[in-house]
Amino acid sequence: MRMGVLDVGSNTVHLLLVDAHRGARPLPAYKQKTDLRLVELLDDSGSIGKEGAKQLVQSCREAVEAAEDKGATSMLAFATSALREAVNGTAVLDRVRDEAGVDLQILSGEDEARLTFLAVRRWYGWSAGRLLSLDIGGGSLELAAGGDEDPDVAVSLPLGAARLTRDWFTGDPPDKDEVRALRRHVRAEVASIIGDVNRYGERDRAVASSKTFRSLARAAGAAPSGEGPYVRRTLSRSDVQDLAKKLASMTAAERAKLPGVSSGRAGQLLAGAIVADAALDLFEIDEVDVCPWALREGVILRRLDQIEGGTFGESDVSG
Repeated sequence: MRMGVLDVGSNTVHLLLVDAHRGARPLPAYKQKTDLRLVELLDDSGSIGKEGAKQLVQSCREAVEAAEDKGATSMLAFATSALREAVNGTAVLDRVRDEAGVDLQILSGEDEARLTFLAVRRWYGWSAGRLLSLDIGGGSLELAAGGDEDPDVAVSLPLGAARLTRDWFTGDPPDKDEVRALRRHVRAEVASIIGDVNRYGERDRAVASSKTFRSLARAAGAAPSGEGPYVRRTLSRSDVQDLAKKLASMTAAERAKLPGVSSGRAGQLLAGAIVADAALDLFEIDEVDVCPWALREGVILRRLDQIEGGTFGESDVSG
């Protein structure tokens, strides 16, 4: 069967179609992405403005039409931190449902962390032992750890790359004092949850997912995406430290010239590097594996696990 997953994140509206059935690896069939940057469209009151809501409805409508054209028989649609935290999020969700024909479900930060962890676990298997997963999105940082498919602990922090760039930087490149202030803030936030994450046991493997980590790894010399998902890609703590320093003195246009860094993400890559640097340093991680699967795949896998008798039932994507 062909499934559609619509992910309304803080940076993008991302449609992924996969051919899948229970017990099999989902095979990507089609993808479509719109760089909407909802987190940057929030006004001073924390609401999504009229133009932002209009763009979101249009992006979702186009995604639904594309899924239908490509033969999808079901659609899993969810939204993350930008809509979760918007003051008028419920009203915007109602408008998307009425005008675009898709019912977006809001995932909590903990749900995001748990579903991402599920994807990471399935990718690496039981032989990976106890996992620690990290994912830097546009609006939040998700961490989860455990030895099973459901983590012992799942945490979400408001440390997304787009959010931090919007809230902390005023220049391009930002002022050194702004960079130092953000670094101090991020490290305090990460340090506050280390005890909660580590109390359940020592990890055997640390894994990172998300576009931010993939971009950092590529900029540090990892294989390009064109070489396929099965090539091992890693990112070391020392490389992240070096990149955080290097990126701080570069403009967004200069960062966009680095391998693996798109022009759309270049502006927020420094904030992402500061978060990655803090996480790897404070958790004492020398190297992370960069996983090609993340939240969208976790949503697909959870739904496949819920299939009974070969049909889809109505259930929450967060399980």
